[in-house]
This record gives sequence, C-alpha cells and structure tokens, in this order.
Amino acid sequence: MTTIPAPGHQDLSGRVCLVTGASQGIGAAASRHLARCGASVVLGARKLDACREIADGIVAEGGAATAVRVDVADDDSVRAAVEFAEQTFGALHLAFNNAGTQGPSLPLHEQEPEEYARILDVNLGGVYRSMRHEIPALLRAGGGAIVNTASVGGVIVAPGIGPYCASKHGVVGLSKSAAIDYARQGIRINVVAPGSVRTDILTGWLDDPAALEAMAEGTPQGRIAEPEELSGVVAFLLSDAASFITGAVFTADGGYTAV
Repeated sequence: MTTIPAPGHQDLSGRVCLVTGASQGIGAAASRHLARCGASVVLGARKLDACREIADGIVAEGGAATAVRVDVADDDSVRAAVEFAEQTFGALHLAFNNAGTQGPSLPLHEQEPEEYARILDVNLGGVYRSMRHEIPALLRAGGGAIVNTASVGGVIVAPGIGPYCASKHGVVGLSKSAAIDYARQGIRINVVAPGSVRTDILTGWLDDPAALEAMAEGTPQGRIAEPEELSGVVAFLLSDAASFITGAVFTADGGYTAV
C-alpha cells in the first residue's frame, strides 16, 4: 500500500483555487489535498451533487470549499464559475484545469468526425476556455498559478486513441505558449501528465481486469497509481515552492515514459 505524503511545505493558505473535473478521480483527490494545504477550493464539474458532497466533506474536516456546476465545453459556464469563485471567496489565485473525456479505442480511419470534435472540444477547448477566463481573474488578484492536466498521451502516443492524443498534445502546446505570454505578469502555468491512474477514464477504456493488470505490468513500477498520488504534484506546482517553474510538463507515470 502506497503511503501518501502529508502536505508539508505546500502551504496554500489564503489562496483560492478553482478545480474543474472535481467530481471524481484526480480532481476530487486534488481538491481534498489542496484544502488540507490551506486553500479555499471551488469544486467544479457537470455533476454538481457529487462536487457538493466532496465540498461538504472538506468543510467537515475544517477546510473551506464550495461547489459550482461547470461544463468546460460551454464558455458561459466557465465564465460563470470563475465569477462565482471571485464572488464567494473574494478573488481567484489558483486553478487546476482537470476536466477531460475519452473516446473509443479505434484506428484513426474508424474514428467518427463527431467524436473527434467532441474530444478536442472538451480536452483542449476546455483548457482554453478555462484559462481564457481564469487569467484575467488571476491578474486582478495580482498573479497566481495554473496547472493543466494533459496525459502521457500528450508526451508520447498510443495506438487507437489518436483524437485523445491530439487533444492532450494540444494542452501541452497551449499551456507552454500561455506560460510565456504571462511569465512577466506574475502567472505561472504548468502541466501535469499522468500515466495509468485508477480513474473512470482508464477503467472506461479497460474494463477487463486482465487488461488493467497488463497495463500495470507495463509500467516500470509495476502498478497503477491512485488519484491521490497526483495531488502532491499539483499542490507543489501551485505553491510558492515552484516559484521558478513555468511552462513545464511534469510526468507522473511510474517511469512509463522513461523506457
């Protein structure tokens, strides 16, 4: 059993953070961790009831959290979520743009145009829309930090998931470009690229236990990560401990891309 490290020096006291894709998986785990680090967390996702339940749990632990419905494929919805964060907690300093989706595992010529467009719109368009509204809020707050979720599929590729890989490569490029745009305005923008993590996206692709076991064996550490193991990476990149890091891509993949 992996022991998850305590928040330690990842002090986010006095900071307000918006997390998208917060209703489950990495987003939910990161929201809890960020709150334990002292941040006031706004959990956003299409599944508002799930976000509210997680936020209530954070508050019960003594943290500060609330929930808002946000659909990253809808520009007005993202704008409203950012405004909600500012109105609720007085400012927005941090963002973890984690919402995403997957598609069918098929050769490229069998991928339907509608599915291709949907995956790009959520995974890449969602990060664009999120940053488009978050960055002005961070500038109003005097600066801050953003972490965007890509994937090892944004650094390398795998067969059968061309649209997904294209979207995640796009997240890396968009994030690096934005990092340069705002590097002298007090905003840092970085990317976390998870490998095999036990989330609904992974199990949606591999619903066969044997396939999951094979994926674990293909990772140098010999296992699949739990969502909580990404939380410390996100908190570090959002914290002042990462003050000289921007435009970077942090892989958290058990050594998969090192092979």
